Amino acid sequence: MEQTEIRAASGTGTAQLPQLHEARNPGMELDLDWVMSAQANTSAIERRAATLPGRRSVKKDYQAAWLCKAITLIDLTTLSGDDTPGRVRRLCAKARQPVRQDILDALGMPPITTGAVCVYHEMVPTAVAALEGTNIPVAAVSTGFPAGLSPLNLRIAEIGESVKAGAKEIDIVISRRHVLTGNWQALYDEMRAFRDACGDAHVKAILATGELGSLRNVARASLVCMMAGADFIKTSTGKESVNATLPVSLVMIRALRDYFDRTGHRIGYKPAGGISKAKDALTYLTLIKDELGNRWLEPDMFRFGASSLLGDIERQLEHHVTGRYSAGYRHALA
Repeated sequence: MEQTEIRAASGTGTAQLPQLHEARNPGMELDLDWVMSAQANTSAIERRAATLPGRRSVKKDYQAAWLCKAITLIDLTTLSGDDTPGRVRRLCAKARQPVRQDILDALGMPPITTGAVCVYHEMVPTAVAALEGTNIPVAAVSTGFPAGLSPLNLRIAEIGESVKAGAKEIDIVISRRHVLTGNWQALYDEMRAFRDACGDAHVKAILATGELGSLRNVARASLVCMMAGADFIKTSTGKESVNATLPVSLVMIRALRDYFDRTGHRIGYKPAGGISKAKDALTYLTLIKDELGNRWLEPDMFRFGASSLLGDIERQLEHHVTGRYSAGYRHALA
């Protein structure tokens, strides 16, 4: 990881990162020859993934800068059955100021925010109101999240309701059975219908990779969703027994690279579920930088689906400033 290519956090007083925007992926006709040619060498992928945590490291000011970057890429999320308007408002307040001001001042950092706030449909109006006056988008999980087994017309209607309520991003779940049975046309048609229902809202396709059976299926499902117009591909709902992993991420981001090479359209990537430590965030950023380059390290191209990750990053930043680890309650999320 080239340290000089990331803005150092301490003493720079850098402005907030610019908001970059790519032309949206319009999708394309389903190319089954391309889909079926996608393979995955599991042993090679696992060997490559196993080397990542030890191959690249950043220390001191550079690590603090990378962790600040990671904060700007977080979809701060609450997806619990006991969510309340008060909890969502507190989460949105944390999204607006994710790091205590005294820590930012010590680092010489300007104000930063998280990449988005992600909630169930019922909480979209509350989040939109709480984030008014900011550029932080609200993302809504949809289409029968997390199982995706409700009737198709209801899943499509759910998307429309969330968009109408003010959600700028929609995280949809695909029907895993289409992947497991190799019905790629059905997956394509479903994803296309979801994309059309989103209108101007960007759509993140959740593959639920822990339930797809093989890395080859992950590669093929990634391609089909991109062909159908997905703006992002996302690993997991966070509700599966296996969520984001480095091998799965390697497969998905290489599918992203292949799609970009062939079509010229960049698609975003969102690992979600199980990423709760600052050191894990650094490993994922390393992987993206190595495989895709700096352009994918911007909020319109990469997000972490996480809740507890922010608390650990803030704790690490305080340690960088003070030399001491603080209690977790000093960095509450909501």
